[in-house]
Amino acid sequence: MNTLFQGVFDTSLTSVIGVGDFLLCIGVSLIIGVFLAAVYTYKNRYTQSFILTLALIPAVVCVVIMMVNGNVGAGVAVAGAFSLVRFRSVPGTAKEICAIFLAMAAGLITGMGYLAFGVLFAVILSAFMILYTRLGIGSKNSMQSDKTLQIVIPENLDYNGVFDEVMSKYTQKAELEMVKTTNMGSLFKLTYHVVLKDVALEKEFIDKLRCRNGNLEISLSKRETVSMEL
Repeated sequence: MNTLFQGVFDTSLTSVIGVGDFLLCIGVSLIIGVFLAAVYTYKNRYTQSFILTLALIPAVVCVVIMMVNGNVGAGVAVAGAFSLVRFRSVPGTAKEICAIFLAMAAGLITGMGYLAFGVLFAVILSAFMILYTRLGIGSKNSMQSDKTLQIVIPENLDYNGVFDEVMSKYTQKAELEMVKTTNMGSLFKLTYHVVLKDVALEKEFIDKLRCRNGNLEISLSKRETVSMEL
């Protein structure tokens, strides 16, 4: 059976991976991948394609490492090429990138034959990922104070500096990101990235802005990170 799976360029000095060992490593890698994908679904936004990719990456990297016959340098170089697929597509969040590298590292460990270490690594890192998510480390500012502000103003109002006084009073940071004409050019829509000083004063902040823009439309929403499919 092992002879059937020998490479065309193998020599007598080349060690051939046994079919049983190959299937065992692939099986453990797939189990780790499914486990990591399930952990990532905990309190995270995700798409079906990303979860499927995360579940299969450990097995793919495992095969790459096994097929280079122990040449770890070549294996890492080839496996690194897979990670470029993510960066050549839409921008991903830091958590998505971390999850991909976590899956690749687990696949690399199992591909080298250290199955128990691969499982242990996946369990420990997943446990800490869940722990940090439950503790909400770093989420206070990003989820509550970090906002996207859209203000509609009439065309005859010069938006440069008109809201500076209000912004300096209620925000730590206010950056104008986009200006767009609307309603056949009779109105301007301004999009700001703002970080509020006190979330409890959100209504008061909007009321002050309404006095400056003639009581036209104002929206204040949670700032979203671009989330698209792989």
